[in-house]
Amino acid sequence: MAGKGLIHVYTGEGKGKSTASIGLSVRALGAGKRVAFVQFMKGVESSELAPLKQLGITVVRTGTVTKFIPYMNDEEKARCAREQREGFERAVALAESVDLLVLDEIISAMTTGMVPEEDVVSFLKTRPSALEVVLTGRDVPQKIRDMADYFSDIKAVKHPYDQGIQARRGIEM
Repeated sequence: MAGKGLIHVYTGEGKGKSTASIGLSVRALGAGKRVAFVQFMKGVESSELAPLKQLGITVVRTGTVTKFIPYMNDEEKARCAREQREGFERAVALAESVDLLVLDEIISAMTTGMVPEEDVVSFLKTRPSALEVVLTGRDVPQKIRDMADYFSDIKAVKHPYDQGIQARRGIEM
């Protein structure tokens, strides 16, 4: 991959942050680029992971989060933090061997204190110069906002969840 790699952020309250990063992953792969998709803070294995692997994208999951952080006890929080940090370390290690690195829900891992914000900022500053990086999640810290070359804020105008419709396999998960 020639040229300078840029930083993409997909954030907001709307559906589509992970979906956008998956679309970019497939596009990059189709252009012959090496892609890694690292997923943070998600407990349910969502439907896109198997096809991404089948396409040849490196997929890394960071443990199995089964509860929202406020509902975890101290032991569960410590295990979750360890798993998320290990996942981040794997992502950093992959950075040398790929052209596009997706850090799906890394923002959530940072805002909940599972992955230190300063570690992510440091990585973004020192990453390989041609590496394209995507970060997804809500409530993006200002330092990350400032570093982003692309910043997409996905707004929820209407969502079936507001009508009591739960996430459906193959659509939302």
